[in-house]
Order: sequence, then C-alpha cells, then structure tokens
Amino acid sequence: MEITAVLGMMLLVAVIGAIGGVLAGLLGVGGGIVLVPAFFYAFQSLGFDGDKLMQLCLATSLATIIVTSLRSVQSHNKKGAVDWDILKGWGPGIAIGAVIGVLAASALRSTALQALFGVLAMVIGLYLAIGKSSWTLRDEMPKGVLRAVLSPLVGFLSVLMWIGGGSFGVPMMTLFGRPIHRAVATAAGFGVIIAVPSVIGFLFVQLPPETRPPLTIGAVNLPTFAIVIAMTLITAPYGARLAHATDPGPLKRIFGIFLLLVAANMLRKAYFG
Repeated sequence: MEITAVLGMMLLVAVIGAIGGVLAGLLGVGGGIVLVPAFFYAFQSLGFDGDKLMQLCLATSLATIIVTSLRSVQSHNKKGAVDWDILKGWGPGIAIGAVIGVLAASALRSTALQALFGVLAMVIGLYLAIGKSSWTLRDEMPKGVLRAVLSPLVGFLSVLMWIGGGSFGVPMMTLFGRPIHRAVATAAGFGVIIAVPSVIGFLFVQLPPETRPPLTIGAVNLPTFAIVIAMTLITAPYGARLAHATDPGPLKRIFGIFLLLVAANMLRKAYFG
C-alpha cells in the first residue's frame, strides 16, 4: 500500500468528516449519510473489499456518531432546544431496535446492505427534496402502542442505514407537530441512543482479513474514527449554530437531491457491480 494513497485517503476522510459534522448539526440527518459512502469508496480504493466491507463502514460511522451526537446535543441544549421528555420516553425502544439492527447487519452481505441503503436513502432524499415543514399528522408525539412500535423501528432502520437518529427522527417529529429546530436538537440525542449499543455490538464482529484495514477492532477502524472525530468536534457546533440562525430549507432540498444521486449509485453497484 503506497504511502501517498494512504495520505490521500486520510485527507478525503478529513474533508468528509468536516462536512458530516456540519450536516449533523445543521440538518439533523446524521453525518453517517455522508460518511459511509465515502468510507466505502476510500477503503475500496486502498484494496480492501469483500462481503463484509459495508459492516466496516457502518460500524466506523456509528462510532463517530457517538461523539458527534453528544457534541451536537450539548450545543443544542445550551439553547434549550432538546426535548428531554421525548428522549426518555423513546430511548429504550430505540436502543432495542438498534441492537436488533446490529444483529441483522452483521449477518447480511455488503450487496444487501448497499441495496437497503439505496432504497432507504431514496425515501429520505425525496422527503428532504420535496417535503414541507407544514406537513403534519397530529399535534403531539405518539404514546402507548404506537410509540412502542415506532421507537424500535427508528433504531432498527437507523442502524441498517448507517446513520444517527436524525434521518428518521427529524421527519417523524415534525410530522407529529414538533418545530424543526427542536426536532433537530432532540434527534441528536436519538443518535447517541442508537450508536452506543450498536458500536458495542460491532466491536465483537470479526471481519475477514481482506476486509480489515490495520488498527481495526471488531468492525471499527480506529484511524478513520480518530480523523473524523477530530474534524466533527470542530464543525458540528457550527452546524448547530447555523440551524438556529438560518432557514435550512433550501439547503435541505439541495442535499436531498445529492442523496438521491448517492442512493442511485449504491443501487447500481448493488445490482450491477
């Protein structure tokens, strides 16, 4: 492996980590939506491949989301935007769904995870591109049986999608009457609840040699994790400040279109190689 290739990959990871941190704070979509495709192409370019490559990308992304989401929650909480009652009520179900998601993801092939990402990213991309803040189903968050069904589903799909809680949590909370800024802030807390049990599980997943870069524990690559964290710790607070100071609507639509293109490419690779 040439040193120039490694340095080039690390530079790419640093740039993507910076962008992912801003997006996590600004849009509440979870930096993993950007990080995982970037990890996938970076590791492939260095010659790491195999049926479990997506697990490596997924686990490393979720590890970064722990730190990014904690930083984002801290920034939003200073502005009083985090709804702690929602986090307490939804947290246990989300954590259970995340653990089930890890079990499912560890058993799937990379192509299956790529296809899942493509389909789910298409749905999220369409929502970001054409969704409106005025769309609501009711004025309060679900409780009882509906919450018991939806909370594990959010955790499960978020793990399979390699993201924090934002990509599902923000649309759901806005559809149930929560203001967008409050939804973004609270969804950052979802990210912590999803990522912590998921990463613990992935630390015990064993990858084949052709898929495992140096300094990888379980399915988490430590150098990539460290670089991304260094960047997101710097950029996530800026994203949170922008979320409170600007209208993120136009940027959401642009990002939605970008996500649709990424999803289409993942589906192409999953089905046509």
